[in-house]
Amino acid sequence: MSVQSTTPQFKQNAHAALGDRQLQQALGNVRVNFVERRATAAARLPEFEALRDSARDIKNHALAHLDLYLESYEKKVVEAGGKVHFARDSREACAAIVDICKALGARTVAKGKSMVSEEIDLNAAIEAAGMKAIETDLGEYIIQLRGETPSHIIAPAVHLNKDQVEADFRRVHTDLPAARDLTAPESLLAEARGVLREKFLAADVGITGANFLVAETGTSIIVTNEGNGDLSQTLPRVHIVIASIEKIVPTLDDAAQLLRVLARSATGQDMSVYTTFSTGPRRPGDVDGPEEYHVVLVDNGRSSMLGGDFQDMLRCIRCAACMNHCPVYHAVGGHAYGSVYPGPMGAVLTPSLIGVDKGGNLPNASTLCGRCESVCPVRIPLPKMMRHWREREFERHLSPAATRYGIGLWGFFASRPALYRLATSLAMPVLAFAGKSKGRFASLPLAGGWTKYRDLPAPTGKTFQSQWKARGGKTR
Repeated sequence: MSVQSTTPQFKQNAHAALGDRQLQQALGNVRVNFVERRATAAARLPEFEALRDSARDIKNHALAHLDLYLESYEKKVVEAGGKVHFARDSREACAAIVDICKALGARTVAKGKSMVSEEIDLNAAIEAAGMKAIETDLGEYIIQLRGETPSHIIAPAVHLNKDQVEADFRRVHTDLPAARDLTAPESLLAEARGVLREKFLAADVGITGANFLVAETGTSIIVTNEGNGDLSQTLPRVHIVIASIEKIVPTLDDAAQLLRVLARSATGQDMSVYTTFSTGPRRPGDVDGPEEYHVVLVDNGRSSMLGGDFQDMLRCIRCAACMNHCPVYHAVGGHAYGSVYPGPMGAVLTPSLIGVDKGGNLPNASTLCGRCESVCPVRIPLPKMMRHWREREFERHLSPAATRYGIGLWGFFASRPALYRLATSLAMPVLAFAGKSKGRFASLPLAGGWTKYRDLPAPTGKTFQSQWKARGGKTR
């Protein structure tokens, strides 16, 4: 399992991220570039909410009959002249791809953006086999130059500013004239385009991910805004699609419905610039395309999620709307999660893949405000599933002892309403009196985790229940 990185160190990672001024400035772009654009795009489409219901139902149906649709998809790929490789885990997936590349005598591999390839650490496997893997998505290319992992699932380099990118280009592109102006984003893009064009032409193998796999036709679908995915799959002699098994959808009509909510939820576009359908290798009469077409379908823990509390997570179409709207992600960015998958979707998916013993910090990195569920295009109940993981962590005594005892003490009082009312009616006036001079506490016993970073408002003196009763409300 290669998805784990530094998930157990989330608290330390988050602390460092909060003190990183450059990162905090970069994270401010998430609201402008994603949140506001999504709201505008959704408002322009009157049937957007109905489409979300439809997208949820399509994915639920596909998951309920996943075995049948995987068989149908494989049959159609083979009929079109391609080959499907089933991989139970990251080791088998990497081995299948390396074997294909070795059989061709490949030296360079051009890669389109693929989160599952990050999940299985594919680049390391390719490099270990003596080949060069070249990321062709601009964001992925930038972080590859820096030796970093993505900090976002659709904008891998969102944590960087253009000055950092310019410095990396000047460091790595050794033939770049020192006098050339790279201050404008367009000039940075032109510089990357010039370098990557040579890589596309030299590549022996092209690898892309897949947003959807269509069982009806054996088609893989990718959406990009740069066209790098098209060049990665049409210029090299061999095209390899790598995707996790839940990307299957029954028909092209179903894929069309999902595409209508994907781009709007991800980047606020009605449709991505490029939406590319691939079905098999080059046919007689085709002007371009690969000689060989392979699909590597990766399980890597997904089948164990079927039929359980976390099956709904398999509906995810990787739009990143949940993390774009998450206040925790806004505060610490993606690298703090220490996982390939950050934000609320990562807080659910990562423990499913590596276990709550290693990924249990992530479900706790949430305010449970519900914004993630409110914007999810396939209506995944992310807060509910994060609570499930918290329960499992608590039951297995994996959470800190102080947390367990504190929750146990609160539960003792909360399950005894009369005792709870008595305790709070005594505590609130005392706290109100102690904090009345400033109206807040800068430090407080048992609340150091809160007051270390922010003040705790002092109560007004009366509990909500006492005020409710005084107004004629009933209490238990």
